[in-house]
Amino acid sequence: MVSEFKNEPYTDFSTPENQRKMQVALKSISNQLGEEYDLVIGSQRVKTVEKFSSYNPSERGQVVGVFQKGTPKEAEAAVQKAYQTFETWRRVQPTERAGYLFRAAEVMRRRRLELDAWMILEEGKNWLEADADVAEAIDFLEFYGREMLRLAGDQPLTRIPTEKSELVYIPLGVGVVIPPWNFPLAILVGMTSAAFVAGNTVVLKPSSDSPTMGAKFMEILEEIGLPPGVVNFLTGSGASVGDTLVGHAKTRFISFTGSKEVGLGIVELAAKTAPGQIWIKRVVAEMGGKDAIIVDHETDLEKAAQGVIASAFGFQGQKCSACSRAIVVAQVYDQLLDLLREKAQAITVGPVIHQENYMGPVINQRAMESILDYIEIGKKEGRLVCGGGPAVGNGFFIQPTIIADVDSRARISQEEIFGPVLAVIKVRDFDHALEIANDSEYGLTGAVYSDNRDKIEKAKRVFHCGNLYINRKCTGALVGVHPFGGFNMSGTDSKAGGRDYLLLYTQAKSISEFVG
Repeated sequence: MVSEFKNEPYTDFSTPENQRKMQVALKSISNQLGEEYDLVIGSQRVKTVEKFSSYNPSERGQVVGVFQKGTPKEAEAAVQKAYQTFETWRRVQPTERAGYLFRAAEVMRRRRLELDAWMILEEGKNWLEADADVAEAIDFLEFYGREMLRLAGDQPLTRIPTEKSELVYIPLGVGVVIPPWNFPLAILVGMTSAAFVAGNTVVLKPSSDSPTMGAKFMEILEEIGLPPGVVNFLTGSGASVGDTLVGHAKTRFISFTGSKEVGLGIVELAAKTAPGQIWIKRVVAEMGGKDAIIVDHETDLEKAAQGVIASAFGFQGQKCSACSRAIVVAQVYDQLLDLLREKAQAITVGPVIHQENYMGPVINQRAMESILDYIEIGKKEGRLVCGGGPAVGNGFFIQPTIIADVDSRARISQEEIFGPVLAVIKVRDFDHALEIANDSEYGLTGAVYSDNRDKIEKAKRVFHCGNLYINRKCTGALVGVHPFGGFNMSGTDSKAGGRDYLLLYTQAKSISEFVG
């Protein structure tokens, strides 16, 4: 009997013992930096002529791992192997498939601080953010395993006396999983495990900015004895292998998290029927946001400021759920702005191997240049309150930046920046705030700080986003607690970590037998 699902608690790094263990883990993996990782296609380990490296964004030039640069040849081989393996994997009982997820969760718990350490080095996540990522990955494994058991049970149907009816959920086929770099274990594990626990096989193509985390997950799958070919590991650029994977006639679905531009390209390509293709491909996509927190005058401004700062600058603002717009009622605008400035200026920025640094680097040079360009645009579109440029260090460090008096139609109010930049917008009243919050092509997360019950209820009805939070920050969705996914250009509202999610990786088959 499987126990009731509970979220994985975070590691308490305030204790000296856990601090020591984390430092040991960081030192331990430092001896493994620069190792080479192969492609995994079925039971074969494959090397390619061309390689690429993953780097530590806190320390420019430090190689974390060396990876194979897959080509259409390897992409074709991976899809074919997944297609062959599907014929056997689809017949494995759901209870057995779920068991692999539960065992993977146990291994992940055992290797938790090691995985934290890899993420700190490869991603620039601080200790708590890295640990939360691993905890979320464990949650996905535990939650989706239980969900598969639920879907495998008897489903409620209206019964008639002359027929025996049943509804069964069967897998789709070969899936391509393309996770992002910003949650390199949690989202990768969630997307991949949901696909294969439902009976599908997978070609996993991790981001080239975080391939080590994908390689570590493959090690875990091998350790638990997952049959070869169920998950195939293909590294390389989307430009070199993406079209082959998405457009292949044997690909049945694509699960993607990333930018709007890439996501829309996948939707377009997947809609084209390849020669020999006998199904309509399914696309599960989550594509970003331009998330807003509304601060009303009837609220605790200290708590509101804390929530805005945590949402805007946690993991350097590199979350699709991050607050990039603070929409503030005029009566408290200046007061809240002072609190935001004070708290932002207190943020420590630097290499996150050191626990005291709250903000680490942005992911790479290209991201840094793009964010700094947006800051320069923002200086012309509003008033620079704090930050405004690079921070000291040998990594891709940027100061937490707040730009006030921004028009709601300004570029920094409308375009996803994906960095530590907060635009602050003054509005007349709460109704005006809701109007501005909805003035976006995205609709992922949002939050409202107000103690007025009527306003809260109106926000629940009117604020158009997939995840709305009341009197708390707009980041930090928990599996099972806050099913996650957005509206409009934020994606297909797939609700990861919710009870509908596995339905996206299955098809329902209705069976009725006449009994007289």
